[in-house]
Amino acid sequence: MSAVLVTGASGYLGGAVAAALVAAGHDVRTLQRRSSGVPGVTDVLGTVTDADARRRALEGADAVVHLAAKVTFTGDPADFVAVNVEGTRHLLADARAAGATRFVFVSSPSVAHTGSSIMGDGAAPAEPERARGDYARTKAAAELLALAADAPGFAVTAVRPHIVWGPGDPQLVARVQERARQGRLPIVGTGAALVDTCYIDDAVAGIVAALDRIDVAHGNAYVLTSGEPRPIGELFAAFCAAAQVPPPWLHVPTALAVAVGAVAELVWRIRPGEDEPPMTRFLAEQLSTAHWFDQRETRELLDWTPAVSLDEGLARLAEHYRGAGG
Repeated sequence: MSAVLVTGASGYLGGAVAAALVAAGHDVRTLQRRSSGVPGVTDVLGTVTDADARRRALEGADAVVHLAAKVTFTGDPADFVAVNVEGTRHLLADARAAGATRFVFVSSPSVAHTGSSIMGDGAAPAEPERARGDYARTKAAAELLALAADAPGFAVTAVRPHIVWGPGDPQLVARVQERARQGRLPIVGTGAALVDTCYIDDAVAGIVAALDRIDVAHGNAYVLTSGEPRPIGELFAAFCAAAQVPPPWLHVPTALAVAVGAVAELVWRIRPGEDEPPMTRFLAEQLSTAHWFDQRETRELLDWTPAVSLDEGLARLAEHYRGAGG
């Protein structure tokens, strides 16, 4: 049994990772602004930008799984740097000083997405200068910091779960359904771009596998996906069908979506709204380009294989909404 710190455990993926580690018999501590709500963990309330909170959370930890990040499409660029880059930098240093020997950095495939389609590539190097948007750029910089810290006695690896979804997902699935319900979810381009995803259970299992296999997987980044790319229009329609929501019908040319995204970003920067803007340049590119990945190295080195097919995941999603009353 190990003592593991999980940051960002109040989030959908972070909470599921913390719960899985508890179930596996680990002593789990979490660090985030509010209670994680995960039974069996010890919550330390604070942020990765708070030195005292970091040190309290790391006391006695053997390993760290770092998920905490500023994850939005817009916001003050300085906030992204403070949380995603500097927070990671300090957490790495403090973890090593506290005696931790394993560190899993949970990243994103967007760190290597430069606007063109990704079709069957592996985990290409993170590119902070070319990644799209403040989130992707700062996560890319943080991933490079994490992998550079890999050293004897302090093994570091990075995993990039791609489009994590499942029952109870408050981000992707809920937003797709709500915007479709309101008639505000466009299909950018043709809707035929092939996109891979990762069901929540498999994303959790992949992250835990990275921790367990870090002796052979350290020093590298790995993308986690189901290995079942589908056209993005079809995927969104399936998310809607699970909750009996009419599918999106409005098609918007890619160039127009990018232009609208640029204007929306400017408006939100001057006068932020309560919600995310309806479109951003990053989102327009993500919705109109293919992104699916070669999983052979990931599966071999992490000794991990997705257990939930896309169709099975969609069936579970539909069952979730039936149980919730729609």
